[in-house]
Amino acid sequence: MKLYADSPGRRTVQIVADLLVLGWIVLWIRVGTAVHDGTTALAEPGRQTDESATAMAGQLRDAGGRLGEAPLVGDELATPFDRAADASEGIASAGRASVEAVEQLAVVLGLAIALIPILVILAVHLPRRWRFVREATAGARFIDSVDDLDLFALRALAHQPMRVLARVSDDPAGDWRRQDPDVVRRLAELEFEDVGLRPQRRLT
Repeated sequence: MKLYADSPGRRTVQIVADLLVLGWIVLWIRVGTAVHDGTTALAEPGRQTDESATAMAGQLRDAGGRLGEAPLVGDELATPFDRAADASEGIASAGRASVEAVEQLAVVLGLAIALIPILVILAVHLPRRWRFVREATAGARFIDSVDDLDLFALRALAHQPMRVLARVSDDPAGDWRRQDPDVVRRLAELEFEDVGLRPQRRLT
């Protein structure tokens, strides 16, 4: 698999583009993490409420249990403490529910803020890179000999703009049919440049 062009200029551009995309991804992962952490911090009051109310409910139940052991009036003395403990447990449950809601919101916000810009840049960058890798990998198998120049010259005739072909020859198609070696080579070099390939040795 050929990931980068042979020509130094284009290869540099590709590497820089890949690094910029990688930097963009890291940046938005950090932003998403910061948003997640900042939102999660909002759950701290709920946690404190849960902890305090749970502790109070335990203390009230302990107190009610001790008073309930009193002879004759124990149950009557324990009842208010048990009710207060139930109320404290309700407050603790509400605190836990608020913590869960905030944590879920933190996950959704963190993922949304990070993923949207990451997916946008990948939707632009990856198809171009994939097209290059596919074309360059396939084309690299056909630059082993002089005979392969003809294939790339033919592709150039089919793909290159007319103004570009006119700079090669006044009659590029005719010269290609006549197998003019100079025209065939120059046409092939145009396609090599577009595909991002360069022969390991000069083909003449």
